[in-house]
Amino acid sequence: MESPAIPVPLDPQEQPILERLLRTRDALLLLKQDKSSYIKSRDVLPLYEEVISEVEKLNSVRKEQDRRLIHNRLDYVLDDCFQLISLLFLTVGRNNEAPAVYTLATTVQRLLDHLEEAGFYSNKDLDSITKTLAGMRETLDRGRDTYSPALLTLLESRLEQCQISLERLQKGLAVLDPELVKTHETLVSILRSTSAVNTRSKFSASEVNHLRDQLRKIEAHMKDGNFVGKDGRILAGQEELKKLMERCWRWTEIVLERQGKIDERFQDQYENLLDIRNQLDRISVTQAWSLRETDLFGYQRRLDRVDESRVNGNFVDAEGQPADLHAQRTLLYLIRRSYAYIYALLISSEPVSEALLPVYNQLQTLRRCLIEVKESGGVSNSRELYPYSMKLNSIDNMRVDGKFYVGPDIPEGQGVSTLCSQSATTLFGSYGLL
Repeated sequence: MESPAIPVPLDPQEQPILERLLRTRDALLLLKQDKSSYIKSRDVLPLYEEVISEVEKLNSVRKEQDRRLIHNRLDYVLDDCFQLISLLFLTVGRNNEAPAVYTLATTVQRLLDHLEEAGFYSNKDLDSITKTLAGMRETLDRGRDTYSPALLTLLESRLEQCQISLERLQKGLAVLDPELVKTHETLVSILRSTSAVNTRSKFSASEVNHLRDQLRKIEAHMKDGNFVGKDGRILAGQEELKKLMERCWRWTEIVLERQGKIDERFQDQYENLLDIRNQLDRISVTQAWSLRETDLFGYQRRLDRVDESRVNGNFVDAEGQPADLHAQRTLLYLIRRSYAYIYALLISSEPVSEALLPVYNQLQTLRRCLIEVKESGGVSNSRELYPYSMKLNSIDNMRVDGKFYVGPDIPEGQGVSTLCSQSATTLFGSYGLL
């Protein structure tokens, strides 16, 4: 779980805290790995309380010693515990409670750091993160009377760091004239698309050449080497866009030259990251039916360890020699893409317990089918809707006293499932069937 380079706690008062947290982490990992039954809130909450108790003790020790900034093995184990608890809260459907925020906050920070390091991103990237941060703040505000101040202080600090990084990136885009925004987004897309082609199992030179054709079209609209507006004026943000254009040309040249083959010194790292990216890609396709949020922990940790193994931002080989530009950009692209998949999976997680997901997914599918029927012109007679009506009734009959039970338990997400059922019922009503 940890790198051998991580120092052990120097303060003897921290050692017993570390030992207790290691036991708690083991319990959390066992809970995560147990696929024999659904995870329940009552399984998670006692472990959450154990972690919070140790955090409060640690805060007391470090306040006395004035050693808040020291980062040792205890901090890494504590981070593991919070990540696992956060993912477990998502798994049981408690998405809108403070502990669930932790894993999303750390993923957002990773994404922002990588966007800043890469030096290219679009307003669309930042708009999504802005909305996500606002939602996380609302979650913290709702939890002020429920959750420990130690947890809330930690999460507020994480969100503040994210906000500072976000504002720094927003300033980088503020220099662009509004008329250049679309061109800028196209150039960002070309860079990312080139990297995607570069990491496919079968390299396609024609795709890269098509992207170069797009660059030529953009250049064709320039006048005297400048980007100009509709009124002929030279637009603000010229230098930034020209640098991005040069970067696109250079990257497409390198990718065509290398034909998707990476320096063999970094082949193992490449295959590891490619495997992570491909697995996350498959999960994103089947997410609604197959994702257990705790499964993301393993991918997060594998990515974190690769990311943290860099020296001064560079990947290095066994002899400490840095990677060339092609290997460096290829590996960083795979890391960034994988974090982006994790981010997308986290923000699309529904506030429904995994125990209720089969029912919820059936209701969602039924609702989408009814919407498609309505948008395609409706039905000629009510009989065409009978199969949908029978399915809705069979799901509705599963409820006891208005609640969905799984064994003796009432899983989280009752309100969302009921709302989805009501929405489907309303669609039937619009046909006069109910």
